[in-house]
Amino acid sequence: MSAFEFSPDAARRALALLGATTLDDWEARERYAYVVWSHLVEPGDSVAGRAVRALGAADALDTLLAGRSLPGVSGRELAEARRRWLPRLSADAVLHSLRVAQGRGVTLVTRADDDWPGQVDDLDAHAPICLWVRGFPGVLSRLAPSVAIVGARAATSYGDHVAMELAADLAGGGVPVVSGGAYGIDGAAHRAALHVGGTTVALLAGGADRAYPAGHTQLIDDIARTGSVVSEVPCGAAPTKWRFLQRNRIIAALTSATVVVEAGWRSGSLNTAGHAAALSRGLGAVPGPVTSAASAGCHRLLREYGAECITSAEDVRELLGIGHGSLMDPGVSARTDDTTRVRDALSTRTWRASEEIARRAGMAREEVEAILGLLHLDGAVVRSAEGWRACAAG
Repeated sequence: MSAFEFSPDAARRALALLGATTLDDWEARERYAYVVWSHLVEPGDSVAGRAVRALGAADALDTLLAGRSLPGVSGRELAEARRRWLPRLSADAVLHSLRVAQGRGVTLVTRADDDWPGQVDDLDAHAPICLWVRGFPGVLSRLAPSVAIVGARAATSYGDHVAMELAADLAGGGVPVVSGGAYGIDGAAHRAALHVGGTTVALLAGGADRAYPAGHTQLIDDIARTGSVVSEVPCGAAPTKWRFLQRNRIIAALTSATVVVEAGWRSGSLNTAGHAAALSRGLGAVPGPVTSAASAGCHRLLREYGAECITSAEDVRELLGIGHGSLMDPGVSARTDDTTRVRDALSTRTWRASEEIARRAGMAREEVEAILGLLHLDGAVVRSAEGWRACAAG
């Protein structure tokens, strides 16, 4: 195992793997220290959070390595923290994760970067030390307003349908959709947002370099192509139960409101809802059949925790404090006209490929497919292997 070196040259050599080649001595050590801290601590470690906030990442690491006391940290806390952290101090492990990050196109975002989402600092000492991002880091600084759509992994068809309706309407109207990349409600929300060309962000409990669950590898890759796949643990880190629970606090902090679509009585989604309430974020829940155990958690939020009753995307916009379509660019009316053009290009009898519909509408195929996705969710069109067809009126 290589001895750990914390010189400016060692920092620059390591950070070169992330494409950072023009840093001065202070910048190199500070940025590298963030990388090291993300390896030393588990998510939500408040002792590390206080130390890094008080001294900066590099000075806090220097202080730790020198065995000195940390400001605002008791002797007992520091002794226990050192026993947690120091066994993880490995130059080899850090370099390995940076090589993985380089290979997977994962970048580092710290508080010193313009892309840092300042709203997560509301978590105070429990805020993430740094974030690892695959995709477009700039998305993180454009999440005000945004909504977290979360819920059960074992979702019912009702839950999937509602999640897709909400996500498609909101993302199609310019509201970013954030979720956890899991099966069930999370996946339905991400897919619907992607389908309409909207922005979506996935928060992972493991490293941003690999999908969890593995069955969502294609979905996570699709999210990274247009949005962001985010983690606070370094590449190669495995998802654990603790990391899932801690990941939920970031989902709540990143967004302006959390909407729970479907959740059992003890669902992990209630953990996200709890963080949203503690952070004074908006909180909504979708009601379900009173006989459905899959909605018992949502009914609990509505009854005991003052969650807003969500039955449509308009309810979510009200929760976010925005009017219908207010996030749209000046082309909102054009979008309405485009929908009409797409409808006019469809037939109720003949199946037509998206390329043919685009030709008839005089639009780009990508624009047509996004509109067809919304119309499909509304039940206005049907799709088959032969193409698209409009539903007959009535």
